[in-house]
Amino acid sequence: MINRLLSPSEARRARAEAAGKPAVALPPAALREVENLALGLFSPIEGVQGPLAIDHILTKMRLPSGLPWTNPIVLDVAPAVADGLVPGSVVALTDEVGRLAGRLYLEEVFEHDRAALAHGIYGTLDPAHPGVAATLARQPAFVAGKVELIEPLADSFARFNLTPAETRFLFKERGFRTVVAFQTRNPMHRAHEYIQKCALEIADGLLLHPLVGETRSEDIPAEVRLACYETMLEHYFPLERTILSVFPVNMRYAGPREAIFHALIRKNYGCTHFIVGRDHAGVGNFYGPKAAWEIFEAFEPYELGIAPLFFEHTFYCRGCEGMASEKTCPHGAEE
Repeated sequence: MINRLLSPSEARRARAEAAGKPAVALPPAALREVENLALGLFSPIEGVQGPLAIDHILTKMRLPSGLPWTNPIVLDVAPAVADGLVPGSVVALTDEVGRLAGRLYLEEVFEHDRAALAHGIYGTLDPAHPGVAATLARQPAFVAGKVELIEPLADSFARFNLTPAETRFLFKERGFRTVVAFQTRNPMHRAHEYIQKCALEIADGLLLHPLVGETRSEDIPAEVRLACYETMLEHYFPLERTILSVFPVNMRYAGPREAIFHALIRKNYGCTHFIVGRDHAGVGNFYGPKAAWEIFEAFEPYELGIAPLFFEHTFYCRGCEGMASEKTCPHGAEE
């Protein structure tokens, strides 16, 4: 597990050394990526990736080492900024008002074909796809290198934001040998509750893990979604077997590739199983309803280190007088 968060004494030294060094100001979404790298969410990756790693991920869905990985972690900068950066130097990473957040050990400055990057991740160049639009809008210059975090970012979800090290500790403390993770970028509804409770029948613990990273503006705000989860945890789930933590990763809307990406990150959190719904991380009609299941066939189970749980469409059936799925309900559509 990667841990590139500086200790308090190291952070003081880093702040003192930052004066006079080149600096790059990052928007909140990019700072979030840096934090996630440093805190181990993207283990074994230690920094933003260069062209070799990007090419392997896009063409092979693997890192150069051969380990499965499906979405590159990249950092783009404006050409004017790139011109002032020298490989081998240490670059200060700040927020948009100049507050020091971390450091980049710069290995490479390069240009990358943004259309090729978008098509490799999303399988389309349709600008109606939010991930494609965001990728095409990136700056043409990219940087690569390991990152360090000065201190965790301040946000409104801090009390729910457990790191992979913290969730692993809690799972061990509670004696969980198997833990299933569930994620949504929407408020939880009745079908979500049903499939999570089904999963709890075969696992010791449940990690409720709502995504609070960057999403589309039309998605329901993270604060509302988290309030829904708090209510569900208070009234509908066994507290001794359930842990609520936010998932501070930006939404890519990459469909099948993102399903693998999300599963690998949950393995880093210490989970053994991951619920994958139909059209996981999809948007519009860009991916088939079972594409996020079929992509798991490209990997041997031992490679991923986490078992996917696939659930068909679930619903309330009047004939069954309860929740059911296409696998369990014998009744027709009229019920």
